Amino acid sequence: MTPTPLADSKPLAERLRPRTLSEVIGQRHLLGDGKPLSIVWESHKLHSMILWGPPGVGKTTLARLLSEGLGYEWISLSAVFAGVKDIRAAMDAAQSNQALQRPTVLFVDEIHRFNKSQQDGLLPFVESGLVTLIGATTENPSFELNKALLSRARVYVLQSLTEEELDSLLERAIATLPWPASLPPSTRGLLTAMADGDGRRLLNLYEQLSQAVSAPPSMAITNDWVASILHQSLRRFDKDGENFYDQISALHKSVRGSDPNAALYWLCRMLDGGTDPAYLARRIVRMAWEDIGIADPRALQIANDAASTYERLGSPEGELALGVAVVYLAVAAKSNAAYRAFNEAKAFVAQDQSREVPLHLRNAPTALMKELGHGAEYRYAHDEPHGYAAGVHYWPDALKPQSWYAPTERGIEGKISEKMAFLRTLDANAVKERAPPGTPSKPPKP
Repeated sequence: MTPTPLADSKPLAERLRPRTLSEVIGQRHLLGDGKPLSIVWESHKLHSMILWGPPGVGKTTLARLLSEGLGYEWISLSAVFAGVKDIRAAMDAAQSNQALQRPTVLFVDEIHRFNKSQQDGLLPFVESGLVTLIGATTENPSFELNKALLSRARVYVLQSLTEEELDSLLERAIATLPWPASLPPSTRGLLTAMADGDGRRLLNLYEQLSQAVSAPPSMAITNDWVASILHQSLRRFDKDGENFYDQISALHKSVRGSDPNAALYWLCRMLDGGTDPAYLARRIVRMAWEDIGIADPRALQIANDAASTYERLGSPEGELALGVAVVYLAVAAKSNAAYRAFNEAKAFVAQDQSREVPLHLRNAPTALMKELGHGAEYRYAHDEPHGYAAGVHYWPDALKPQSWYAPTERGIEGKISEKMAFLRTLDANAVKERAPPGTPSKPPKP
């Protein structure tokens, strides 16, 4: 058997790696005319930067093209494998370059994998200008990188490739590695869908499929056959990363925004991506209490019932309960009045002094306590007109009553708002009745 030529043994993604910036597909928001990295290129001077984006969008390629095209020496480290010894060796090489008046780029792939001490170890060399740091990461730099390191580097966000950009990349792949026959349009669409915005993934899928097509026996190319060969999911999902938190945020905001269809979409995306349904159940309960509250108390019950149902049935049967709950929460009347009131009260108490309970509100289980005035002059609300002891003060002495809960006019809170206005009228009339004689007083109508 004739061995495969060494040049052809490289993965297709490596063979098609762009050699100039003009060959880069995508990232027009960074590389277009007047855009940040285009300006860097025209200025002929690099600055330290963090390239943040999903896999297969060109982070390493961009870093290499910029550094080599602008005349910088290239030193590359992988944070997955590199240790203190590797960092020290890289700095020694950078010092040798500096002695020859050659600027150095230190490229750190997966830079979020460096621990705090390793990141701190880079600071003096970046600060002194010995190296220009370019870090690549798939994780949110705000959470994964030290503030000191972030302050010395600009963050550029790279985006997933669009379907049109993926199709352009596929054209290059076909020209480099032709199919035995023409590539059916439906297969092209399936490949770009399976790539899910990842250029490297698209090229690997195409290369794998082209090898299967070339191998005997020949078969009719159908989408079912392609899917069976590639064994790929259409979705990219990171159960622990930024994508996860973005999607749970989208689910919560879709519910809050009263869009049941969008809420179902994000729920199913997360279930399909492998999110623990028990986690989703807990978040759904939280949504009910935070964004609906008293405006529709049935939402609280439905959310809790859905969580209990999932706990009893498990997957996949119990997932239906979560879907139904999400739909109800999305269409329910919304109010965060109680949630906001709780937060304001909590913040007030945290900064306020300790205050004694007024005597009329204290418990009096013993004769001694009664003699001391505990519970004296307390008025039992159920014995009062309208079931309300008008004019009674329930706050600590010398503390002005606060007003945190402001019910909306939506759902049941509309009725609550009317009732609270009525009770305030009762309190106002109670004050008038205690006023000097001659002050008019008119009892309100319930």
